[in-house]
Amino acid sequence: MLPRTDSQQQERVTNALRKIQALEAAYETITIGQLVSERARTHGSSIAIDVFEQGMRATYSEMDRASNKCAQALRLFGVRKHDRVGVMLPNRIEYPILWFAIAKLGAVMVPIDMRYTPREIEYVLSDTQAKFAVVDETAWPVFSVMDPWPQYFTNERIVLVGQLSAGAATTFDDLLKGADDSVVDEGIRSDDLLTIQYTSGTTGFPKGCMLTHDYWGISSCQEASGDEQPYQSYLCTNSFSYGDARQYFLRSYRQGGTLYLAPSLNPARFVGWLKQHRIEWCAFPELVARQVETSGEGGVTCLRQTLNWGWSPYSVRQFRKRFRVRTQDAYGMTEIWLGTQMPSNLDEMSESGSVGIRAPFRNLLLMNEDGTPTDIGEVGELWVSGRGIFKGYWNRPEVNAASFNGEWFKTGDLLRCDKFGFHWLVGRTKDMIRRSGDNIAAREVEAVIREISEIADVAAIPVPHADCGEEVKICVELKEGLAPDDLLLQRILEKARAELAVFKVPRYIAFIPKLPRTTSSNKVLKRELMAVSDPRAGTYDAEKKRWR
Repeated sequence: MLPRTDSQQQERVTNALRKIQALEAAYETITIGQLVSERARTHGSSIAIDVFEQGMRATYSEMDRASNKCAQALRLFGVRKHDRVGVMLPNRIEYPILWFAIAKLGAVMVPIDMRYTPREIEYVLSDTQAKFAVVDETAWPVFSVMDPWPQYFTNERIVLVGQLSAGAATTFDDLLKGADDSVVDEGIRSDDLLTIQYTSGTTGFPKGCMLTHDYWGISSCQEASGDEQPYQSYLCTNSFSYGDARQYFLRSYRQGGTLYLAPSLNPARFVGWLKQHRIEWCAFPELVARQVETSGEGGVTCLRQTLNWGWSPYSVRQFRKRFRVRTQDAYGMTEIWLGTQMPSNLDEMSESGSVGIRAPFRNLLLMNEDGTPTDIGEVGELWVSGRGIFKGYWNRPEVNAASFNGEWFKTGDLLRCDKFGFHWLVGRTKDMIRRSGDNIAAREVEAVIREISEIADVAAIPVPHADCGEEVKICVELKEGLAPDDLLLQRILEKARAELAVFKVPRYIAFIPKLPRTTSSNKVLKRELMAVSDPRAGTYDAEKKRWR
């Protein structure tokens, strides 16, 4: 393809922006309960979801009726509008049914990661003052040993999915007995809260993003607008406790397709799932793509389009050659969902590394540290405003005050923008580590390790890793006069494994005499800790159980 002139490129971007503006103008406000009922009317007999490893599937009509019945049952159980309900389930069909039921009831779902420790579970339930919880039988042994028990919580308000265990009040099957599937009418509005989604923060504990029905309605419209055409089959390998999985489900719901929900990401089976279920759209993990490249796997699939979050241009080129499929990049985060998106009519930009132009319903600014706009081509922090972004962090007024400037949310991410409006993600201002798609707050890891009495201070930093992007490394400074030994090393790992979800546990541990610090504020200079030729040298590798 011949290079486009500036005027030709500008015209194409202008046309893409016109389509975005038309989409925004035509948008009809909808709650999630209304969307579920609407799809039951328009696609009633079509399969809405297929949890294929469990052999469980449901049509759009069945999802509507099942969520009505679940909402009626929850109401009989005592759940009322605005009540927070903790949900700790793996990927099973009860999860989306329960979410839709909570939406119809006007309650608020608080997803809890299946990998959370009792400390993390207690924190989320206590922070949201949740009164009810639905827990999977496989999570009950961890859930039930919370200490202390949340203040607003009793065993009688716990529903167990699976076999009843000591301490739980009732099972999900028992809950549904006696409830009918009549329509629930609670007068839900689009600005009503639907989800409190916890996302890794920089203050030591995760923060709860307040997400409304309008957030999910707008973001699902963003998602569907990224499809070149409505697809019939979508694959999701993310945990349904993550916002991504529910976004992909609603994307499919908008299009009347079928979401094939896997139990979890399995790189060895991923391409097989694509072929087996004739998947036309999926978010393709770069880890899987690298393994496919190495093994020579691939072949013919039904893929029409993939979402390739943050891939390198080289990886995108190799992937497109192998699978001969349209790829799309975007920039987003839980708080805003999509901030940028590469329009389908600008597919030739997919190998440029750009994350696209402004997404529908989003206004973007790049700002200098002094609060002034950056020049074209310069790097600045991205500020975002627009309809349907989150309503702030739950119970965090001081964090909200620092995170917003009027209507503008400060993302903490660094981007640059060219003269056409294409954006490139450059880096992050927040102290985060990203491991296999999971965001890990360095300060949360540090807060746990710092509680060990022999430790003077600790710094958690990322270490580049070929398979998972980044691994967690901690640099430990011991109190004066103490020396590291194997016993202390094991105590660090035992505490991390007891109080942190498995994906947050440090892989690499290094003992250093003194952490480097600034002279003015005494802050740890993490850039010096990371500016070494071999960040693994001299560390204990917890996975391989040896010193490097």
